[in-house]
Amino acid sequence: MTDHGLDLAVIGNGRTAALVDPTARLVWWCYPRFDRDPIFCRLLSGDEEKGFSDVVLDDMADFQSEYLRNTAVVSTVLTDRQGGAVRITDFAPRFRQFGRVFRPPQLIRMIEPVAGLPRITIRFRPTHDYGHAFTHRSLGSNHIRYTSTRAASSASPRMHRCPTSRARLRSSSPARCISCSASTSAFRTTSRPPAANSATARSIIGWIGLAVCPFLTTGRTKLSAPAITLKLSNFEETGGIIAAHTTSIPEAPGSGRTWDYRYCWLRDAYFVVKALNRIGATQTMEDFISFTLGIASNPNEPLRPVYSVVPIEPMDEKTAPRPQGLPWRRASAHRQCRRRAGAKRHLMAASFSRRCPCSTIGACRGSATKDCFGCSRASAARRENSPWRPIMAFGNIAGDSASTPTRPRCAGRGGHRLAAIAERLDLPDRAAHWNAVAEPVHQALLQGAWNDKRQAFTAAFGSEDLDASVLLLPDLGVIEADDPRFVSTVKAMERELLREKHVMRYASADDFGLPATAFLICRFWLVDAWWSLGRRDEARDLFVDALAYRNRYGLLSEDIDPQTGTLWGNFPQTYSMAGLILTAMRLSRSWEDRYWRG
Repeated sequence: MTDHGLDLAVIGNGRTAALVDPTARLVWWCYPRFDRDPIFCRLLSGDEEKGFSDVVLDDMADFQSEYLRNTAVVSTVLTDRQGGAVRITDFAPRFRQFGRVFRPPQLIRMIEPVAGLPRITIRFRPTHDYGHAFTHRSLGSNHIRYTSTRAASSASPRMHRCPTSRARLRSSSPARCISCSASTSAFRTTSRPPAANSATARSIIGWIGLAVCPFLTTGRTKLSAPAITLKLSNFEETGGIIAAHTTSIPEAPGSGRTWDYRYCWLRDAYFVVKALNRIGATQTMEDFISFTLGIASNPNEPLRPVYSVVPIEPMDEKTAPRPQGLPWRRASAHRQCRRRAGAKRHLMAASFSRRCPCSTIGACRGSATKDCFGCSRASAARRENSPWRPIMAFGNIAGDSASTPTRPRCAGRGGHRLAAIAERLDLPDRAAHWNAVAEPVHQALLQGAWNDKRQAFTAAFGSEDLDASVLLLPDLGVIEADDPRFVSTVKAMERELLREKHVMRYASADDFGLPATAFLICRFWLVDAWWSLGRRDEARDLFVDALAYRNRYGLLSEDIDPQTGTLWGNFPQTYSMAGLILTAMRLSRSWEDRYWRG
């Protein structure tokens, strides 16, 4: 079995999502939603032949795989040495039906011969309880049902009298495979896969067609896949936005840096909302505001950096010992799969500041109300008089077990954001109050975070460690880009964090030792900083170079090995692709500038 690493495409519908490799092997699918048990877990199954579904072509000589233009539908063509070929089309149904969006937890696979008489083998090997193979299956006239004492799944291949988990046949007519629950009601609704495929494609094309695409070397065809993937990371039933679709993929070879990113990290969601807003897709922001206001409305619940996509559900971290390492990374020492994000135990007083930028945009668009503002104000007030540790870093640093009190730069900007909302809602007294609260924090930040010895803003007050997230200070409105202190900080980052054109998040040791891979989004932060400083040719060159590290589908993970260019970490990482979109928009020229002004 050939392994393709993270050269994967995402198919999804806003409720569930799967990853498919270039040979049409489904290697990851959590059912019935993003953060649930993976039915397909080939990414974490080691040498065991389980947790996947594929179509094996006898004597295969070539394969081609791509997204259908501006959709989340993946088309793969397998060709054998005799010229026979078969096309596999994979998607998760999503379309309007009966006046609402229909998005069942299903995957649909259409198999069609396109040349000759190709001979194929269809394999379906689901798992349950994080890597356990099903022990029982029952065969129906047109389906297979897999069961265990703890889970049930059903594959419904529409093939002539081939209800087995390993069906081999001559492909002379189309075949359909629907992976869904044991319930038949949803199956009947999508019992016509070609029609469902067309409706799903039209749904996504209609969404991306409204996006504002920049005029740059990166045009619509290169930004549509990241934008659609961000959309597919939005759990539409509640408005939550997950950070990635996978769990436990390490950040480096043999590393213990593994996390479960199938949850709503407010930090990551902020970047997603900002990126989608920039291309005109504002409905995700509206839904996310509702999601966060539901959290903020509970006065007895402390704020956290991470929530389930259904925020009232518990978030206790667990580990599953079954996975035997990542076959494509030979990280055999890694034998635990994280289930749920343990960072929920960290209280993050700055969480309200992640929501405030979104709320500010909403207020400017007329979607905010005084009641909504009251929820944001209440959540901020609960932290107003709380003690905070002076940490500059935007996110958590591994080993910083108490890395949750207010980041002063975020706390200060959160107060200013609330003041901006209050002004928009014609509440001058509240605007004055929050400006008065935020200004001392802002001044303390500028004074305490500056390190004269390093001639840079550092990761924490009194620290000499650099952190690339400090490059966000101008975007957050903390300091002007042309301020000599920021210019000096950028130079320090270049000297110490730049590795083969990649940017490390930080270079100091943490609980896992020295970091070996670079955060992909940090490169985009540096590009933005250079652009703001007028170093535009350098910024553009660094950005164009970054595009070469996307996989064949145009997607990115969390980390990259500076030496080999190999992608690492959970996939697809939303803030990496949000950074790509935001930077592309920053570097782009307007269409008017191109066609009307030369």
